[in-house]
Amino acid sequence: MGFPGTWMTESGSVIYRVVPKCACSTIGQILYFSDHGRFFDGDIHDATDGLHKWAREDSRGPITAAVRTRETYAFSCVRNPYSRILSSFFDKIAGIQRNGKRYRGKLVPQLAAQYGVAVEGEFDQIAAFRRFLLFARDTIRWRRPMEPDIHWSAMRGHLATFVVNGGRFDRIFHTEDFAGGMQGVLDAIDTPVAVDLGRVPRFNESTGHGPKRAHPVAAFFDDLAMHLVYEIYRDDFDLFRYDPADPARSAPLGEIDLDEVHARLGR
Repeated sequence: MGFPGTWMTESGSVIYRVVPKCACSTIGQILYFSDHGRFFDGDIHDATDGLHKWAREDSRGPITAAVRTRETYAFSCVRNPYSRILSSFFDKIAGIQRNGKRYRGKLVPQLAAQYGVAVEGEFDQIAAFRRFLLFARDTIRWRRPMEPDIHWSAMRGHLATFVVNGGRFDRIFHTEDFAGGMQGVLDAIDTPVAVDLGRVPRFNESTGHGPKRAHPVAAFFDDLAMHLVYEIYRDDFDLFRYDPADPARSAPLGEIDLDEVHARLGR
């Protein structure tokens, strides 16, 4: 399988395992800047040079060598499952993508027909999201009516591909403490260009794709929705120390135990 979703600076200063909807655009731009002294002009996911990516054939050799020797600092970033799945809905289901079209072509019409997810015009955000949550659960638990999308598949699954193939993380931090977590990574590595984290903008590439969220996070999760989220993301809550009982609490309950993460994901 190799190391899908893995990026590395061309200088070889650091390895990053991407987890979608977890500040990956900002992190990618920081890595790009740390090598070149400038940010990529556009969405970093579209960059075809300046940053090693597993999706690039010519990057696979350098990434594999760096991961396997474990001499290069490796990290990732995670997010509260409640806010992550909600962000996925507003970006990928309710929003229009950069190409001016709906995400994955016929997906939204399929959701409307099979699950009653209505996202046209002035729609009921809470009702539409809860119906989408049923669809997300079906894709993850039973892989129907389609395989789970990377934007709402469990974080543990993304990180596990890195671990089971021989990688080891030096740090996994929470998006809810992005400044502290990312600074910890920068302090641990040597980069060709120094990065002043306080001067780095947030590259939220999904901003403007969808309608503005009209309610606080907790309003979208009644008892049934909370049950579904816990069913889907039980390991994410547990491994990354988030509170499944309180959607209003975005901050984690404690620090991530890397030894536990590697032991459980490496099985």
